[in-house]
Amino acid sequence: MDRSLIPLSYLQPTETQIRGQVTNTFLSKQLVAAGICLTDEHLLQGCFPNAEFPVIPGHEGAGIVESIGEGVTSVKPGEKVIPLCHPQCGECSFCLNPESNYCLKSHFTEPQNLLPDKTTRFTCKGKQIHHFLWVSTFAEYTVVPEYAVAKIDPAAPLDKVCLLGCGFSTGYGAAINTAKVKPGSTCAIFGLGGVGLSVVMGCKAAGASRIIAVDINKDKFAKAKQLGATDCINPRDCQKPIQEVLTEMTGQGVDYSFEAIGLKETMIAALASCNMNTGICVMIGELDAGSEISLDPMLLLTGRAWKGILVGGWKTRDCMPKLVSSYLEKKFNSDLLITHTLPFAKVNEGFELLRAGKSIRSVLLF
Repeated sequence: MDRSLIPLSYLQPTETQIRGQVTNTFLSKQLVAAGICLTDEHLLQGCFPNAEFPVIPGHEGAGIVESIGEGVTSVKPGEKVIPLCHPQCGECSFCLNPESNYCLKSHFTEPQNLLPDKTTRFTCKGKQIHHFLWVSTFAEYTVVPEYAVAKIDPAAPLDKVCLLGCGFSTGYGAAINTAKVKPGSTCAIFGLGGVGLSVVMGCKAAGASRIIAVDINKDKFAKAKQLGATDCINPRDCQKPIQEVLTEMTGQGVDYSFEAIGLKETMIAALASCNMNTGICVMIGELDAGSEISLDPMLLLTGRAWKGILVGGWKTRDCMPKLVSSYLEKKFNSDLLITHTLPFAKVNEGFELLRAGKSIRSVLLF
């Protein structure tokens, strides 16, 4: 199957179609901007769990509420919103747990190829098209459940804060919320895409004294240093495994390591690179569906901690408005991650830039 993306004019449901299909606790919104994330590439390659084709990808975006169902109370037409690729229903046991940001409405628990009422709101030439994570931000209009959208400050520039829907919040939160990086600590980040560079920003904000960026693409080192990295290493230039190099550089290994690539080898290397007793490794990258990892249990026996993360550990509906406010207050500058801004008609060009390692984040404008 050719999974390259079709220009907007071919896929877009009309405004009239969307308005006629908003019911109950659903709402329709007009997307203004969407970011291209590696997760979308995983989807196109057929590596995303539970996805069904044909599908409208996209999960990182920002837009304006167009219409609401009669049961929607938290947003109203005309308000700016960020769609949430990881929902917060507010009712399940995880949502009610203050220490959790998981939600049982997530795609890990139930497929999100159709809306909760088991319908799709997309068609193309009379054929039904599936949703992606309910949000499908690569369409000018989309319909989502109320608990999969967050109202944000009306002053927010949608072409900038769209990154907060996934990439930036995931990486930044990995350092701030999941690892809880301490001032004066040492950190290693494997992978310098949009998520990995957001980890760099989070480590710097947390006061880490040494931030080591690891990638095989040297072209990303300048950006990493601009955002706070103190050292940059290309494993291909090393004579030893990267975990040994990092251990020698730091004495006993780093305090925190982050894997933002999604490869078995780098996940093990990241775990082995943090110190053997109190080191914390955060797994952010996505492996292909059904993948398994084999590891030496001694890596964990002495005390290392291996953690996973979803969307930076943020409770999405509660925290997304706060993240946008922090952006407006200039507490961080996620704009530095945007390397390309393209009209949606050039969506395939955006993916080629991603595959070639020539972009950090490409933002699509409708």
